[in-house]
Amino acid sequence: MKSVPLTPGLYDYVVAQAEPPTPVQEKLIARTHALGGPAEMQIPHEQGVLLTLLAKLTGARRIVEVGTFTGYSTLALAEGLVPGGQVLTCDISTDWTAIAQQAWEDAGVRDRIELRIAPALDTLRALPAEPLIDLVFLDADKPGYRAYWDELVPRVRPGGLLLADNVLYGGAAADADAQGNGLAIREFNTHVRADDRVESVLLPIADGLTVARKR
Repeated sequence: MKSVPLTPGLYDYVVAQAEPPTPVQEKLIARTHALGGPAEMQIPHEQGVLLTLLAKLTGARRIVEVGTFTGYSTLALAEGLVPGGQVLTCDISTDWTAIAQQAWEDAGVRDRIELRIAPALDTLRALPAEPLIDLVFLDADKPGYRAYWDELVPRVRPGGLLLADNVLYGGAAADADAQGNGLAIREFNTHVRADDRVESVLLPIADGLTVARKR
């Protein structure tokens, strides 16, 4: 096996190879951590750097995100947009997204982001067929992933990307006896692998990230 165990020291080294957080990002990280337990839902900084890079590599003009939380991933995606681009982000919490909106304002990207507070599936089903989406990021309720995926794949342009977070779910995705969210992710991963509309790979970054390209 050509892999390296990720010790705390090695992880620190990996993080040090990414662009450092901006002052706005540092403030958002601190404010999110102050929430206590829910803070675990925030993506790590190095994953945010990857989101920005992927948005830039795809020349993304239209991004759809399912799951905003306190807006760290939204901010990262907005930073990678081409001029005039837009991120549509979906959530149901006004408390957590209030934190997000302040961070977006501080970063000067608020005008690039449209926040919709509503059940995400309703928002996705109401999306028009055009313009096509360049990049998708799923990071919301795990049982909903498959339904979100199936609504979004037809709306993504050929060559566009679909990203799904937490696809290892702490290792539970590899457990044949997984239950709850772990089982939902395991079934979602099987669905993605069987989907001939895309080509995909699961990367062991953070809690697992699926990267899929629309054929």
